[in-house]
Parts: sequence; C-alpha cells; structure tokens
Amino acid sequence: MLVGICDFPSTYTFPPVGYGGIERWLWAVAEGARAAGADVHLLGPGWRTDLGADRARRPVRLEDLQPGTWTTRELCATGYDLLVVGHEYPSHPQWRSVRDELGCDVATFQHSPLFQHAADAFDGQRSRLYCYSPEMATLYATHTPVLEHAVHLGLGEAEPPAVAGRDLVWLGRIDEEKSPHLAVRAAQLLGRRISIAGPVFDTDYLRKHRALLSADHVTWVGELGGAAKTAAFSNAAAFVYTCSRTYVEAGAAVFGESLRAGTPVAALCWRGGTCAEAAICEATGVAACADPDSDDEAAARALAVAIEQALTLDALTVQEIGFQRFDPARHFRALATRPC
Repeated sequence: MLVGICDFPSTYTFPPVGYGGIERWLWAVAEGARAAGADVHLLGPGWRTDLGADRARRPVRLEDLQPGTWTTRELCATGYDLLVVGHEYPSHPQWRSVRDELGCDVATFQHSPLFQHAADAFDGQRSRLYCYSPEMATLYATHTPVLEHAVHLGLGEAEPPAVAGRDLVWLGRIDEEKSPHLAVRAAQLLGRRISIAGPVFDTDYLRKHRALLSADHVTWVGELGGAAKTAAFSNAAAFVYTCSRTYVEAGAAVFGESLRAGTPVAALCWRGGTCAEAAICEATGVAACADPDSDDEAAARALAVAIEQALTLDALTVQEIGFQRFDPARHFRALATRPC
C-alpha cells in the first residue's frame, strides 16, 4: 500500500516537538504506516529536515495545485492508495478536486468539535471520518464517523519500561477550557505535589487563578517535548486530566501518552461519552463525572477521590494496555480499512 501523509500548515514545527494535535496525529499515522509495512510519502513542504534520509518527501500541497496540470498528473501516476489529512481538507473544494483526480481513499480524524463539513465530504467508504468518543461521533453523525482511538507521537518519545512514579502531573495548554486549577486544587486536598506542563494560552486565566496556581505544591515546568515530555508522564504516579464544563474534547493526545508511559489517569468529566471515558478502563484509570451545576470545590473533591483510586493501579498493567490500545501500527491499519 502506498500512503500519502499530507502535512498541516501551522506555526509549530512538523512533526511538533511539544504541543500539537493534528500534527502529532499525522506523524503517528506516518510512523504506524511504516511499521505496518506500507510505503509512505510525506506530502507538503512543512516537514522537519531532521527526519532522516529514508523519508520520501514530495513538497506539494494538493490545495495549491490545479486539476489536469503536469504536477497533478504526476501525482496521479504515483498511484496512491490512501491519503491521510487534517480534518479540514475533505471539505476544501480545491483540495477535493485534486484528490478526486487522484482517485484514492481518504481518511481523517476529527480534531475539533466546531468545524462544519460539507454535506458530501464523506461517504463512509472511500472518504472516511474517524472520531474518538461517542460524544464526538454523535456531533458528526451525518458523516458516518467510525469510532477509533487517536494515536499521537512526537520525535524522541519512546517510552521506557513502566515504574511506579511519584507525585502528580497535569499536561496541556494553559487556559480556561483545560482548567488546570481544578487539578491543582485536587492535589492540594490530597496533600500531594503536582507538576503543570504546557504552553500558556490565556494570561487572563492565570491571573484569575493566580493564588491557587502559584501555591507551594505546584511546580511549573513549561512546554515539554521529546524525552522530557515522556519523562514527565513516566515519573508521575498519576496523570490528572481536567477540562471546563462546556469543553468538548475531540481527541486528546495525553491519554495515549500517559497510558503508554505506564501512568494511570484520573480524569474529571462533566457528562458521559467523553474521550476520557473512551480512553481508559478500570485497569488504566478512573473518571470522575461531576455535576456541571456544582462549584469548583465540589468538582475538585470528586477529582481527588478519582486520583486516590488511580494511584492504586499497577503501572506495568497500565503500560501493557496502553501499548495495545494506542499502537501506531494498529491505528494505521484501522484507518486504512474500509468499514464492512
């Protein structure tokens, strides 16, 4: 099988070294395709230059081409079986017109709960949309989505054998939607230290929760990538996941990253069918479903109970399940297979 992985224009290096959603997913699919024995072309000019000479690159984006031109005919002659792309592109008219000329399958993963697709963007067979959670699948039901755990990878993030870690870690972007202050308060209730890792997206949010986020039991480590990011998960006794009451998680990388490191998850949810519940099981984590009408203190107390329960889980078992559930080759094979 010949697979084209289409790059995604962004301000991050590609594949990214730390934060990033679609970019890290595309890189995981590329790695998974290679591991599954497929031939892989990296399509687009934005890929990093330190990936090694064995990576086949074609510095073109389909949306920049015109149907019937020499470059497009050259791509057609290549004979791609599958293109994997960010979720915006199957609804991008210019991208679609070139893809139609190529005549190959298309697979994408929904990384945003807000993007509106063209009515005919997916047929469920040759053009396929994948969603992480029942909640996301319901939002995109008209596009015949397929449920699948997203796998995300960065460079230099091979996980060491699992060990029982210490303290807690929270990782993500720092803003109101992700609400790390709830994790900080839960850790405070338990008398445990917590590390906060990730880029700051909202300084107003920091000011609003300054007293709590600057407490003595909190360590700020900034945005991490590569081995340092992996170590942040591996060295923790539990990963704490939070979000705001109205936020819809489309497919967070952190669940797979935590489980592959052997670190159990304690997750705060506000309703059923979320990505957190889809990612974990009773052997890998605990989800606390809080009442969205409750205040932050009640939510933090519910999360604290989930953390205590997650701390009793076995790191080796968590990692074994994590490697199975979030395996890049397995994920690629799922994306490459037309539903029955």
